[in-house]
Amino acid sequence: MRLKYGSEFNRLRTQGRRLVRGCLIANWLELPAGSLSRLGVVVSRKTGESVARSRARRLLRETFRLHQHDLRQPVTLVLVARNSIAGKKRADVERDFLTAMRHGKLLKDPG
Repeated sequence: MRLKYGSEFNRLRTQGRRLVRGCLIANWLELPAGSLSRLGVVVSRKTGESVARSRARRLLRETFRLHQHDLRQPVTLVLVARNSIAGKKRADVERDFLTAMRHGKLLKDPG
């Protein structure tokens, strides 16, 4: 499920928690147990041409898709791509995402 409306993005920016790690910025609000996690992706034109922006969006969505079940509880999450995402491989983006989620205490305990 994706965030689509500007009001949803604004609410996360004002009421949510924020963390900057590597090539991304994460804004999130925790949701009650039993609900579904939602994702919004923001990529600025400063990131590059449309091909680079689309690739950044795909990388962020795929990383979230792969790890959404590793989250401790459902969240509404906005991932903002920083300019440094241009040219990064999926493994690099995934590492930054997991680092951000660990620092935000959003991942389940291993084991």
